[in-house]
Amino acid sequence: MPADHILAIDQGTSATKAVLVDASATIVARASTPLTLGTPRPGWVEQSADEIWASVCSSVAACLTGHDPARVAAVALSTQRESLLLWDRATGSPRGPLLSWQDQRTDCTDLRSHARRVEQLSGLPLDPMFSAAKARWLLDMYGRDSACLGTVDAWLLFRLTGEHVTEIGNAARTQLFDVRARDWSPELLELFGVPPETLPELRTSVGPFAGVRGVRPLLDGTPIGAVMGDSHAALFAHAGWRAGQVKATYGTGSSIMSRGDPSKWSPGAVCLTLAWEDETGPTHAFEGNIRSTGATLTWLGEFLGMTPSAVAELAADSSDGVHLVPAFGGLAAPWWDDHARGSISGLTFATRLPQVARAALEAIAFQVEDVVSAIATLTGPVETLLVDGGPTANRTLMQLQADTSGRAVARSLTAELSALGAAHLAGRFVGVWDDLDALDRPREQYRPAEGLDSRQARMAAWHRAVGHVRVG
Repeated sequence: MPADHILAIDQGTSATKAVLVDASATIVARASTPLTLGTPRPGWVEQSADEIWASVCSSVAACLTGHDPARVAAVALSTQRESLLLWDRATGSPRGPLLSWQDQRTDCTDLRSHARRVEQLSGLPLDPMFSAAKARWLLDMYGRDSACLGTVDAWLLFRLTGEHVTEIGNAARTQLFDVRARDWSPELLELFGVPPETLPELRTSVGPFAGVRGVRPLLDGTPIGAVMGDSHAALFAHAGWRAGQVKATYGTGSSIMSRGDPSKWSPGAVCLTLAWEDETGPTHAFEGNIRSTGATLTWLGEFLGMTPSAVAELAADSSDGVHLVPAFGGLAAPWWDDHARGSISGLTFATRLPQVARAALEAIAFQVEDVVSAIATLTGPVETLLVDGGPTANRTLMQLQADTSGRAVARSLTAELSALGAAHLAGRFVGVWDDLDALDRPREQYRPAEGLDSRQARMAAWHRAVGHVRVG
């Protein structure tokens, strides 16, 4: 039988997924392994690099059960992005935990005078979410000798191939990378105190990468066809190479992204990043990141002793003026205020849990619309928002997003969109598919039903609530 399947591994914050995609671009097998998240101190969020690697191996094995591994033409990787770890070059053993993109232990106060220059070079505002400050913390804590730094893609590539390399789109999220020159920035490395020898070599999104080894039942030497950051891969799966496409990925946090012209960007509300680079050249993107979307429902559920889905089902038709601003670890785009703290406001004697639950759903929609509006100032009008991720299965949230945005919302019916996007790029690169435009992308449409005056009044009230928690 021909080698015409792509095995895509999607390594995320809460789980590692693996999907097997056949020559018709249909997912024919899937597996998932949950992951734990440690919060040893307020603001600290970390994971085990060894647990992440074990989850990759178990997901691959489960996904390929009953399938011939010889039919896998290539492996594709989609990974969480700004999370960072340090490991020993000689032994391959992690030094300390993986610091999550959510982690806030790295205070950038001493670098505030350099904030404008950092943003001009990297395309990213000075913020603990990005990897550079994490790199400084890890090196100071665990030492620089024989050290390898890397985001999750670099860690997995090291374990899969033995090479210390990273994909260029993931590198663009570290804040150590010159987004226009498409290379590590000597100026940023010096500023953050990161020795260049600790960093991985850069590769385009299609490599070249060495073949995999030691991941049963995959055959040793199976090529790695593509590596992408998870949000970049989701944009690619939405056919994001086309002009005017804006996507929002809902997960623990959210990424809102559109292909973008670097010449039109200036430091401010949204980032300039490198989405991918393949044989056709680099594709830059505008992006806004939200720290707490699905995490908002998770937090409220844990607070109430309920599941996130139960919280969503409890939501009333109106919040009756209650606002929940989920700045649990500060606010990211478009505010970039890491000192902001969360709040619930507008409470009255009549407020009950259904109104607070509705406020949690509204907070997700409000935050997404704030970023979409910021991107629209750079790209032009956005008529349809392409959405994906677990929370999009909530129809109430999707209709609320359409009403809040005043835009059509097109929800992907493919649950594993990041994995599929990486698979599409890998499959095209190794010749499984020639024309990605021809692939089916099933979607569900939502259209706004709320009037303009009501929508604008709700947005104004939300912005007043956000203003009350902002510090920066």
